[in-house]
Amino acid sequence: MMSLKPVSAEPAPCPICEAPAPLFGVVDFNRNCEIPNGVRLPLTGVPVYHRRCTGCGFLFTDAFADWSHDDFKAHIYNDGYKAVDPDYLEARPRSNADVVMQLFGGDRANRRVLDFGGGNDILCSELRKAGFGSAVTYDPFVPEHAKAPEGTYDLITCFETIEHMPDPVAGIGLIVEKLADPGLVLFSTLLQPAEIEKLGVNWWYVGPRNGHVSMFSRDAMIKAFAKHGCQTGSFNDNLHVAFRTLPDYAKHLFK
Repeated sequence: MMSLKPVSAEPAPCPICEAPAPLFGVVDFNRNCEIPNGVRLPLTGVPVYHRRCTGCGFLFTDAFADWSHDDFKAHIYNDGYKAVDPDYLEARPRSNADVVMQLFGGDRANRRVLDFGGGNDILCSELRKAGFGSAVTYDPFVPEHAKAPEGTYDLITCFETIEHMPDPVAGIGLIVEKLADPGLVLFSTLLQPAEIEKLGVNWWYVGPRNGHVSMFSRDAMIKAFAKHGCQTGSFNDNLHVAFRTLPDYAKHLFK
């Protein structure tokens, strides 16, 4: 039996900036991201209410605020997950490994990489085969890689992960905790489009069945990382970096 946090019509404090976040819209629990070759699941009749912050623009649902790790595992990250995210197993991690090699392959033997939320280790396996000095996967929902890594890393990759964090400030804190200084986080999450007010929760990236519970505006992303002493920068609306002190190996990105 799936149990969600009861909804309140009153604004809730934003998890990032604490400004009021009134209700913004509602979708069915089985609403999944609209992606090529993806499926559309039947309605469950379980409403998932979303809020949007009046300060930083953060779009989120607190419906799963009381869920445990096991609840997420049972209802979202289960055997049906690959149907709503078919690129998760192979295509995305291989493509992301190519991005890492293009950006940071010049001094790969000295790179110590942590892939945070890295799923099945394909990305790190590709990096290790390509000669990266160390590449370790951490993902609390994959038993083989659920043990928290030791030490810090000068490059942390985090692809399509922070939108899955029900407490984004705490989740980003776990990432930054593993970041060496100097060091760089290379991460992806799609920022809200300019027409988000018009689109509402019909925006294709809103998908509780995919585990998308935290969808960032640019301001929300900047403020969430700033709480942990990090600056951010973006290549585009989907690919970003964060750092406390920019490492020498990444300075070419900012020329």
